[in-house]
Amino acid sequence: MINLIVGTNRPGSNTRKVSAQVEEIYRNLGVPLQTLDLADMPQEIYLPSAYSVKPAAFKKFSDAVVNAHGLIVVTPEYNGSMPGVLKYFIDMLKFPESFCKRPVCFVGLSAGIWGALRPIEELELVFGYRKAFVYPERVFIPGIQSVLNPQGRIEDAEILGRLKSQATGFIDFVERLDGVHLK
Repeated sequence: MINLIVGTNRPGSNTRKVSAQVEEIYRNLGVPLQTLDLADMPQEIYLPSAYSVKPAAFKKFSDAVVNAHGLIVVTPEYNGSMPGVLKYFIDMLKFPESFCKRPVCFVGLSAGIWGALRPIEELELVFGYRKAFVYPERVFIPGIQSVLNPQGRIEDAEILGRLKSQATGFIDFVERLDGVHLK
């Protein structure tokens, strides 16, 4: 199973819209995918006591990460960085087993011209520190407001092609590293 992490908890986010299309791409490739939307995290995770004792409701998130064959992180750029909730989510996960030797790939989107280059580079550092296997084909989607149609979907063939290329390559990457067949 591959898990997709929606890297924000902002209501109605463009990140969720892009994530939905990434989900479709994997589904069309015949690969099981589970989505972990940070908007669904239990409110108790934000209590100071969660650092020492994780709330029981967070277990579904931590188990999903630990049991995943690979992770896809879709992140927006907030103030030149990743959303705080995404970093907090990472901080709440078990160390080292959550990411150690786990394949991960990144999709970034932003209002600006760089398509979340900075947050993805920061995430690569964090995941590298946690000993994840970072897939090198990243997808950056700049000017997200002009990329999404009124229904919140990407129609640009070049961007969709990059997302599909990344998905196809990442599936192969995960299968080779883990020795599993995802399809």
